[in-house]
Amino acid sequence: MSDNTTRVAVAKTYKLYIGGTFPRSESGRSYPVNDTRGRFLANAAHASRKDVRDAVVAARKAFGGWSSATAYNRGQVLYRVAEVMEGRREQFVAEVRASEGVQARRAETLVDAAIDRWVHYAGWTDKIASVLGASNPVSGPYFSFTVPEPTGVVAVLAPQRSSLLGLACVLAPVLAGGCTAVVVSSGERPLPAITLSEVLATSDVPGGVVNMLTGHAAELGPWLAAHADVNALDPTGAEPEQRAELAHAAADTVKRVLRVPDTEPDWTAASDITRLRTYLEHKTVWHPMGV
Repeated sequence: MSDNTTRVAVAKTYKLYIGGTFPRSESGRSYPVNDTRGRFLANAAHASRKDVRDAVVAARKAFGGWSSATAYNRGQVLYRVAEVMEGRREQFVAEVRASEGVQARRAETLVDAAIDRWVHYAGWTDKIASVLGASNPVSGPYFSFTVPEPTGVVAVLAPQRSSLLGLACVLAPVLAGGCTAVVVSSGERPLPAITLSEVLATSDVPGGVVNMLTGHAAELGPWLAAHADVNALDPTGAEPEQRAELAHAAADTVKRVLRVPDTEPDWTAASDITRLRTYLEHKTVWHPMGV
């Protein structure tokens, strides 16, 4: 090869992440992903309605094992995600810089905050029952306990602008409570989500617990909202004018719909337990004393 020859970089075409594997979109579609200056970065799979159905099936299949795992085990798994992300920190920083058009130091701050958010929710897994459960006072020879339980499959429309930190903020609490997730990544900034999928696949997260679809929330959101086997919906990544339509579609199958502000929140702010609480149901158990 001549010294004057210019090497052509290999263009990447990324796949979806469904059921612990990386399939192509059923539709065969893909779309170009550019940085904030319009320069080509890669091609991303354009998920279809069939891909949505496959992702929900995978999430439902994984729900039994994940929801029945001990809180300690779920905490270990979430902490392992943070460990693997730490090992790929430089790649995440580069992708956040390209996706969000921020300076290197800002990108480092956002990536570190995203990793720390996984650690934060890993620490919550074995505290949920104590904080949100109760021993109820009753009149009679009975014990009465209220215990939180995961609601099921959660559809998450990830934030459009915050490609990694916002994604961590909306996904980690779903998993911490024992639910499984079908996520639609940021449409224009999907690369950090795709890399996070690779992290999930190579850490201890069981296949199907998280299913990552790349595409557009405006197209995929209505199908998830109306799907009868989805139990909860986070419409953060939808346009404000679309959220009422999504809530209406979700009501037909009695889904929990997270209330979100019209503008994206400050994801660097301290987390509360709103999202943890949203994806939990409460069961009250009575038991006779002395038995």
